[in-house]
Amino acid sequence: MKKLMFLFCLLVFVAGTGRTQERKFALYSVAFYNLENLFDTIHDSGKNDYEYLPDGTNKWNTMKYTSKLKNMSEVLGQIATDKLPMGPALIGLSEVENRRVLVDLLKQPALEGRGYEIIHYEGLDKRGVDCAFLYNPRLFQLEESVLLPYIYINDTTSATRGFLVAGGRMAGEHVYAIVNHWPSRAAASPARERAGEQVRAIKDSLLTVDPSAKVLIMGDLNDDPMDKSVSVALGAKRKAKDVGPHDLYNPWWDLLAKKGTGSLLYRGKWNLFDQIILTGNLLGDDRSTLKFYKNEVFRRNFLFQQEGKFKGYPKRTQASGIWLNGYSDHLPVIVYLIKEVE
Repeated sequence: MKKLMFLFCLLVFVAGTGRTQERKFALYSVAFYNLENLFDTIHDSGKNDYEYLPDGTNKWNTMKYTSKLKNMSEVLGQIATDKLPMGPALIGLSEVENRRVLVDLLKQPALEGRGYEIIHYEGLDKRGVDCAFLYNPRLFQLEESVLLPYIYINDTTSATRGFLVAGGRMAGEHVYAIVNHWPSRAAASPARERAGEQVRAIKDSLLTVDPSAKVLIMGDLNDDPMDKSVSVALGAKRKAKDVGPHDLYNPWWDLLAKKGTGSLLYRGKWNLFDQIILTGNLLGDDRSTLKFYKNEVFRRNFLFQQEGKFKGYPKRTQASGIWLNGYSDHLPVIVYLIKEVE
């Protein structure tokens, strides 16, 4: 097991004894990344994916698809590796067309040796973009998964990306993760508030079944931490001191509000739509059980435009009909979890 996770030590001063005590901790990471339209070049029946076909508006051909796979895999292959050589135990993804693109993604040199496995269900989004998980079975042992539908009141015509739930064991503890891609800003706030209410209900149901389970809610929420869908409908709180064991804590709120750090840039303003929110039982100083350690937006120079009108923006695959051979309009986000080991 020691080969599978990053172990580090702290020298703790023992008061009154003049001695130091060495304590060892295991570190895990969980990440989320919006891949911005990871489409293949093949039409999926019933889906409006025509712009991502060779004769579509984006002239999406094998060369572009191959480059997109390479670029996405290189980002995913670097996430958290400055602290954990094996990378995240679990990665939530959004904007993937189907399982086929995920299989192709994992064949890329940057990822093929990681041993990641896929969780994916075909969803109801009209364009065909879904959420998914990649997980390392040596660090996260999957026990169950399900895709739950997003329903806007009683309106089935607005059916879109659902909520992908995965349950398993991490560090020997019961952990659930829910990956989301809430309705875009083209929809009014109530559409995302409804998503927040549904995810909160899912979280409550999971904790009713197992009150000791720890829950991570991640995704592109298309709202910032202080927006109503996240802070009220989902109920993710800003301050750890206000969070009970089954409440939700949002570690991204102050990152945006105080430091101005975001995951996407729109008209010169940073937003932090990409978040990983956690239940209160992941907070605290008792690290004999799995606990939240820190969070970060994954920022590397190569992910940004280096010149021109959009210098400083995340470098996209394409913009204004021009192929840029970039990455995504979103940056990945990461949380680190820690547990003391014998």
